[in-house]
Amino acid sequence: MIIGQDVFLRPITEKDVDSIYECFQDEEIMYMTGTRNILTEDQIREALNRFSEDSTRHDFAICLLENSQIIGDLAIMEIDLDNKKAMFRIALHSIENCGKGYGAEAVRLVQKFVFEELQLNRLELQVYSHNIRGMKSYEKVGFKKEGVLRQSLFMNDKYSDEIIMSILRDEYMELKKSH
Repeated sequence: MIIGQDVFLRPITEKDVDSIYECFQDEEIMYMTGTRNILTEDQIREALNRFSEDSTRHDFAICLLENSQIIGDLAIMEIDLDNKKAMFRIALHSIENCGKGYGAEAVRLVQKFVFEELQLNRLELQVYSHNIRGMKSYEKVGFKKEGVLRQSLFMNDKYSDEIIMSILRDEYMELKKSH
């Protein structure tokens, strides 16, 4: 378990399937993440089982400290120990929990895990250009925009760019000093 001020991260389990399934019912979350496929509860269960066998990833539930309720999930994926880097994704399961700082705190906890525990040097993510709130949140916790895949998503009758962002270990350590 990785504990913050308002949220904590714990390994994701089968009891989290219902919350993840609910996330797939929210059109705004689906759009923000560019997700098209709505998974069934069985498909989610199968995916979680597959992920738990994958040594190149860590999947966490994001839970509120006050009542242990799951509010989202995140994954550190494609962990490449040779090059000391990994990919990252996060989703809050309800729009009501957005804008409260929970996602930013969860990302800071992931950064601590990635750079201090796993000893990696680079954490990368992709975010769509229509997800302004997400981009601002990532920038707030130290991610830098480093590339654009122009018009790589066509959803809701419009194109969006895919923005590549990353944070390096040195940048994380500088941010940590200033807090």
